[in-house]
Amino acid sequence: MNATVSILTEIPEVLHDCLKDYLQQHPDWDENRVLTAAVSLFLLQNAEGDRRVAQVYLETLFHHC
Repeated sequence: MNATVSILTEIPEVLHDCLKDYLQQHPDWDENRVLTAAVSLFLLQNAEGDRRVAQVYLETLFHHC
């Protein structure tokens, strides 16, 4: 990925708690990587097909970003 954009958002506390637990158990992941994977997967499933989104998703999963 060439460029990134910062996003400030609020999430329900229960999601934050689960995210913290997940990140403690998976030290190779961080909040940015989880959120990038989640948004790209959502777009892959619910938007018009875009190869760039698929590329971001796969790079995020396999940590090539």
